Amino acid sequence: MALTKTIDIDGKQVTFRASAALPRLYRIRYGRDLMRDLTRISRNVEKAEEEAKERGEELDKYSQLDILDLAVFEDIAHCMARHADPKNVPDTAEAWLDEFNVFSIYQILPVILELWALNTAQTIESKKNFARVSGK
Repeated sequence: MALTKTIDIDGKQVTFRASAALPRLYRIRYGRDLMRDLTRISRNVEKAEEEAKERGEELDKYSQLDILDLAVFEDIAHCMARHADPKNVPDTAEAWLDEFNVFSIYQILPVILELWALNTAQTIESKKNFARVSGK
């Protein structure tokens, strides 16, 4: 069962979707591992937030991260949006991003991480239930 969440980005309702197919879709489209990319970007965001806090600054715009993290974030967000609405989300991340003004990674990344965590938790629970039913 896929999980979805809709949020407002720059005045537009955007739905993101997480399912067991997402890592495969991401790997086929971008040639990278979704799990590694999610882990890396979430660690780097946490590090940037901690550094900004230590300096007494408010970390607001995603331009604080390095260019690779931004590209990874954009690819993950695009893949999850296209997974939710393939008919209306453009085929490329560039075309999709062109629909928005600049937005904050900190608005969207928590949604992406939450959806993936819920999807993963749901998979683990399904395995536990299967083990109970099958007696394994």
